[in-house]
Amino acid sequence: MLGPAAGEKLAALAWNRDPREITTDRRAGSAGAQSAIGSKPFEEQVYRPVLLHLADRIASRLRASAKPGRTVTVRVRFANLESVTRSVTLDAPISATLILAEIALRLVRAVLADYPDEKTISLLAISVSHLEERWDMQLELPLGLADEARRPGTRKGMARWAADRAVDRIRDRFGWDAIGYASVALGSRRSVPDEFRRLAEKDL
Repeated sequence: MLGPAAGEKLAALAWNRDPREITTDRRAGSAGAQSAIGSKPFEEQVYRPVLLHLADRIASRLRASAKPGRTVTVRVRFANLESVTRSVTLDAPISATLILAEIALRLVRAVLADYPDEKTISLLAISVSHLEERWDMQLELPLGLADEARRPGTRKGMARWAADRAVDRIRDRFGWDAIGYASVALGSRRSVPDEFRRLAEKDL
């Protein structure tokens, strides 16, 4: 049984309730997917098609929700179950499949360079975070930069995004398997299983 002091404290707490509004429809702050690939050599011919397939899945979700993201993170798990992550935050948010895939490839190559003694990998994952709720693409001048194809506001970047949207429209009408990038489709048959686990806690 509560004493008078405890009762007064509970009454005060009930009276002075937290005035902040409860939000029940919070959206995910990231989107991702991962693929367990068994025990494979840590070589580009193995991890490249896996990353391309994962990027295709993630980027299509970002475009469907109209939420590009600025930070790309990859996770590599070695055969001994040790995991390593690498990430990069971009100047502009992205949602194009090939741009995401190329950034993920660069990050995985950095892991390979940092861990030259690791010869086998068992899992690869990509996630995109810092998603933009409202974003207007900023056009960029053709300055001949080395990463021009990976910048969404350049001519090449916009062409890639337009190609993705065309693919999205066909998939919406005829199904996911109706069309896709050849490098993704052909590579996924050799190296990527059908099951994907999301790194994000909630769907976009």
